Amino acid sequence: KRVFNVGKDLANKGGSAADILDNVPSVTVDVEGNVSLRGSENVRILIDGKPSGLVAFGSDGLRQLPANLIDRVEIVTNPSARYEAEGMSGIINIVLKKEQTPGFHGAVDLTIGYPQEYGAAINLNYRRNRFNFFANYGLRYNQSPGSGSQYQEFTQNDTVFITDQTQDRTRQGLSNSLRLGADYFFNPANSLTSSFNWRYGNDNNRSTIIYRDFINTFDNPAGITRRTDDEKETEPNLEYALDYKKTFRREGHELKAGLRYQDNSEHERSDYVEQYFWPDGAPSGREDYLQRSDNRETERNFILQADYVHPFGKEGKFEAGYRGGIRDLRNAYRVEEFVGEVWQTLPGFSNSVLYDENIQAAYATLGNKINRFSWQGGLRLEVSDIKTELLETKEVNDRPVYANLFPSAHIGYELGGQNSVQISYSRRIRRPRFRELNPFSTFSDARNVSAGNPNLNPEFTDAYELGHLKRWASGSLSSSVYYRRTGDVVERIRTQLSDTSAITRPVNLSDRNDFGFEFTASFEPFEVWKLNGNLNFFRSITTGSFEGQEFNADTYTWFGRVSSRLTLWKKVDVQTTFNYRAPRNTTQGKSKAMYHADLGISTDVLQKNATLTLSVRDVFNTRRWRWITEGADFYNEGDFQWRARQISLTINYRINRKNDQKPERDSDGGGEGMDMGYN
Repeated sequence: KRVFNVGKDLANKGGSAADILDNVPSVTVDVEGNVSLRGSENVRILIDGKPSGLVAFGSDGLRQLPANLIDRVEIVTNPSARYEAEGMSGIINIVLKKEQTPGFHGAVDLTIGYPQEYGAAINLNYRRNRFNFFANYGLRYNQSPGSGSQYQEFTQNDTVFITDQTQDRTRQGLSNSLRLGADYFFNPANSLTSSFNWRYGNDNNRSTIIYRDFINTFDNPAGITRRTDDEKETEPNLEYALDYKKTFRREGHELKAGLRYQDNSEHERSDYVEQYFWPDGAPSGREDYLQRSDNRETERNFILQADYVHPFGKEGKFEAGYRGGIRDLRNAYRVEEFVGEVWQTLPGFSNSVLYDENIQAAYATLGNKINRFSWQGGLRLEVSDIKTELLETKEVNDRPVYANLFPSAHIGYELGGQNSVQISYSRRIRRPRFRELNPFSTFSDARNVSAGNPNLNPEFTDAYELGHLKRWASGSLSSSVYYRRTGDVVERIRTQLSDTSAITRPVNLSDRNDFGFEFTASFEPFEVWKLNGNLNFFRSITTGSFEGQEFNADTYTWFGRVSSRLTLWKKVDVQTTFNYRAPRNTTQGKSKAMYHADLGISTDVLQKNATLTLSVRDVFNTRRWRWITEGADFYNEGDFQWRARQISLTINYRINRKNDQKPERDSDGGGEGMDMGYN
């Protein structure tokens, strides 16, 4: 695994967990908040090593979790059998701040920014005798403007229906995150940890879409439609955890057990108004069209887990464990239209979905090291029982109980001269996410509807990787060659609904082969100057068919990141970061290049008890998602910017704590904020 100490990243002060991840090597976050690892969205995101309600409903949770509560991010690209098999490209583990140093410690962060952004984060810790108490609280309010445009063509019976679409959107939200917990040490060998997480988000989002319609050419306008969406969204999430740890006389010999309960929900309510105009902008006289939607999602998740580690010999280690998870999701989605002074349900867009998941797993791994040679092998068994039901249409997808084996193997060798190599293999699974199974989704844009598919099957991946790590006194270089073969690939396919609208749904295709090279480097040319960089180049080949149509793609693409941190006059740190994502072909078109730059400046104040940081995310306001999607009877080209350039000022005040923002050289000679190794 690779560990990135994000507390030292100046550009993300005052930001969110999504901002943090977008500046971690190997990871990218698109404008919709979807997280990718090495170009694949099939990644498992954990909080403190466990599934968490903080990210229960996807990207919104990451945007609401303040960056100042995060200590570090761990990346595992080819996990062993000890980890869940979920997440085909690997695992991203977000570790929250917590200390166990005796006495009272803490830190307070206050943030103000433009466009409107206000935030506070408090991290407190008190350790005395057998008790250790910890608490984190984050408050964040932001008002993020976004905008986009689309050009669409639909061909039907020798007629081309053209829509020129523009959109303005403002996301306004207030979120609170609270984490309380305590460790009790019965004796040096036994401890019990209890923790409680609570998050509440309250958003008020508004968007305006203008559709300008034409027939065949722009010289033949057909009219203008203005659609507004006033959405209110609430997200209360609760999580309880109880963990026990026992250590034995020999170092590394330990037993861990824990149980976790999550209760998460999301309620979205939207009011839509469509107004109609003649091509010259004058009111058409047609009555306004009124719609409204109500979407309620609930999730209850119970997890029981136990892990045992037994060392043997000089370097040997045996691990075994069990994990049982029961997950229950409910979704009620309804769209109504105002007709004849009465609200009527819109057919085809309303239903209630039940999703029940029961996954039981057991694993064992065995590893050893002899001189410079090390190895580890493991096997994980997962038994899955999953059922999806649509209540109103009486559709049931009760998949038969199935068992899968997930082997893993890792072989390492130390070459000398601070060089080491590792070759690894693991088999992974990606079960469809709930929103991919839910056939009903957002209705904000009536011309471009997104929906799910309750008949999706899981994807399976065989992942291979060969890695090399070289360390110097002033830096390190990690390089990898990897290959992934995936069956039953899930791809989002766009199809035409009418002469002005289309729907995008996930479907299972045949397979995908990914070949890639990755380089991650850190270098300190001078004591006051530190450089980090990451480059990932890969080829992705997708094949398959859906409803008699072939969907194939063969693409070469790459993305990279470079960061520089310079200390001026021994008191001011200046960090610059540049990210670039190259164009990529898809099964129905391509995504275009995207790039952005971030800037951070910090200095200690108040007798070095506090640090003042000015950060600018997306300095040149260039972070726009651009794409082309096309088929036999349609063409779509567009761009969208989720959030405009953000300027933030943050002050971090420390209570009996050192400055964790100052870069330190890692014990293995690596660069700032990066601890790379094979574990």
